[in-house]
Amino acid sequence: MDDEPPQTASSGSLSIVRAGGVIILFVLAVAILVSVGTRPSVSSTPTTTTPTTTTTTAAGGVTTTTVAVVSTTTTTVAHTTTTKVAHTTTTNAGHKGKATTTTTAPPSATTVVVANGTSVSGLAAHYSTVIGAGGWTMKTPIDAATSVPTSAVYYAAGQQQQAGSIATTIGVKPAQVLPISTSTPVTGATGIDVVVVIGADLASTTTATT
Repeated sequence: MDDEPPQTASSGSLSIVRAGGVIILFVLAVAILVSVGTRPSVSSTPTTTTPTTTTTTAAGGVTTTTVAVVSTTTTTVAHTTTTKVAHTTTTNAGHKGKATTTTTAPPSATTVVVANGTSVSGLAAHYSTVIGAGGWTMKTPIDAATSVPTSAVYYAAGQQQQAGSIATTIGVKPAQVLPISTSTPVTGATGIDVVVVIGADLASTTTATT
């Protein structure tokens, strides 16, 4: 019976090389899977995988084929521009700014006297009643020192606003609202805030009842 021929060293080398090739392929595959699995999630186009085959011929006629997988991923990054428009208007007088407060005194704080500057009887009393309805403090009606054709309202210092309001009530034009002076046709009105002199213009439109 013939004996089996002994195994050569080349057969053992071939097995080792093949085993080594398989291990290399396995390691490469695992590395690629891990790399793909740990990448951050971004907006991407489909991954293109290109296999690369390398053939190596070793001494003794042993051929080793290594397959490397090259993975190409195209990532698209979105660029977003956000524009915020804030419109803010701030008015600040500063820590040294002064606040202005306007205080208006009630009508009752203003004394008013009506003088009749015509020959029509009862006009001063009539207009005293009309003006007094606004809450002003009315004094006893008097006669003017002289007859006047145009009615006017005269005011003491600080009483111009009040005089203007009274003039509007009885129909006296703003141009006839004047400060009290030596030309005011009334005597004995010292200390009065507003002096109303009724002239012929109002007499012709008024029916006196007193």
